[in-house]
Amino acid sequence: MATASCFSQSKLNLFLTPSDTLNKPRRNLVVISEASLSGLTLIGLNQLWYADFDRSKFHTVNDNEEWLQMDKMGHVFTSYQMGRVGADLLNWSGVRKKDQLIYGATLGFGFLTAVEILDGYSKEWGFSWGDVAANAAGTGLYIGQELLWQEQRIDLKYSFHQTRFAQMNPDKLGANLLEQTLKDYNGQTYWLSANLHSFFKESKIPKWLNFAVGYGAHGMTSGFEDIDNQLLTTNRRYRQFYFSFDINLNKIKTNSPLLRSIFSIFNMIKMPLPTLEINKKGAAFHLFYY
Repeated sequence: MATASCFSQSKLNLFLTPSDTLNKPRRNLVVISEASLSGLTLIGLNQLWYADFDRSKFHTVNDNEEWLQMDKMGHVFTSYQMGRVGADLLNWSGVRKKDQLIYGATLGFGFLTAVEILDGYSKEWGFSWGDVAANAAGTGLYIGQELLWQEQRIDLKYSFHQTRFAQMNPDKLGANLLEQTLKDYNGQTYWLSANLHSFFKESKIPKWLNFAVGYGAHGMTSGFEDIDNQLLTTNRRYRQFYFSFDINLNKIKTNSPLLRSIFSIFNMIKMPLPTLEINKKGAAFHLFYY
């Protein structure tokens, strides 16, 4: 049994280890899987999600002033992370670096732009050039660093905590925890997490230590502030800026391909650590902020 277990673990490690040269079966698996998953997701959105809302002729909207731009930060984050995963999967397949950036890192931008087109035919929303620009920014952040440094020195990360505002408008902000992680912008924080050792390679700074700058917002129950609503007047919306340290899981040494894969997935989440918050009301210190 022990021999079988070791053999199984060895096969798993071999499977998870990136190929040094082009592995066509892996590449084909990645391309077919991504195309199928993206296509089924778009069809599902069109048939299930958008079907609940009135359709319209294709139209654009200017929603750049909504939600204190927290929705745009969500687009930047999603595009960046999808592009990172797309490039990593092609790297696992042994695809050359240039093609990783052309066909992998643009995965997020392509998929989210397709979703934006669906928005354009919905009366509830509309095609937003601001969203497209945010998608491009996320993709550009990944590709730009690869071209400049051949590595991701600055990661885009996410953290979330539940807020009381979701109960005030559950249709917009989510009726349960899962919905709120996606829709309650009051509880979301987006971070630029910079790896210190990558910028100071000759220093003795631990390779896993990052410094992070975060952006969030408070007091929102709708896209725009409703000054006629007494509740919103009491909870005026404002921006929040955060400064904290972070842990770069990808820089933790391990010989296990499985652990490296797990670290890569969870590295998109900002670690809860002591944090300084600055907003229009002043400053606040959080022992553990997430």
